Amino acid sequence: MITTIALAAFVAATCAWMGKRAISDHRAILAQRRGLLDEAATLFLDVRITFAPDQFPILVSNLEDGRQVRVELLADTMVTRRLPQLWLRVTLSELRERNRPAIGALARPTGAEYYSLVHDLPEWMAPPEMDASLLMRGDGRATAWQVERAATMFRSLFSDPGVKEAVISPRGTRVIRQAAQGERAAHLFLRQIRFAVATISTDLVSKAVTEAKSLSEAMAASEATIPVYEAA
Repeated sequence: MITTIALAAFVAATCAWMGKRAISDHRAILAQRRGLLDEAATLFLDVRITFAPDQFPILVSNLEDGRQVRVELLADTMVTRRLPQLWLRVTLSELRERNRPAIGALARPTGAEYYSLVHDLPEWMAPPEMDASLLMRGDGRATAWQVERAATMFRSLFSDPGVKEAVISPRGTRVIRQAAQGERAAHLFLRQIRFAVATISTDLVSKAVTEAKSLSEAMAASEATIPVYEAA
């Protein structure tokens, strides 16, 4: 009888300790998330940082030419039999709507990319030949030259396996890159989303911003010849 009571007390104490430890670990993970873009913030002036419900930071600033840049982190756990992915999403908004079509490409598509703009574009386009699978779509307004130009541009950009999505539209451009991969043990045994990264490097953010700028100017030569429609 005494042994049974002692065992029950031990189990209760162990469960209480585990619960307390889990809460502490969860708070530590959320605190770490909040600082992931602190280093990247040094790249910009007049930075504004807010936090998504999952406590990943959202950085908003303006470039020297006045265009707004938005830097976000997205945790992706939608694909089964794959470790969670942490995506860096950089969106560059134009000062005014530009006279160009919407065209985008998505690497290694599964259909589960909830964050993707490419899935929402109505027209399928033949992607450039590459080792990795690539889904390329547009809004149906691109000329043959623009499709060819986009395919060449995407072939170069997606030669880097870290690039997940790239989109150019009348209102802005977007680049999504891999920032980190989830810890295997935490995901397999504890079903937790942990990323072994203390900060997102300035090099990675700077590279994504530069790529978004390049996308913005990719079709500048033809913008004057395209009829203006409502933005996609």
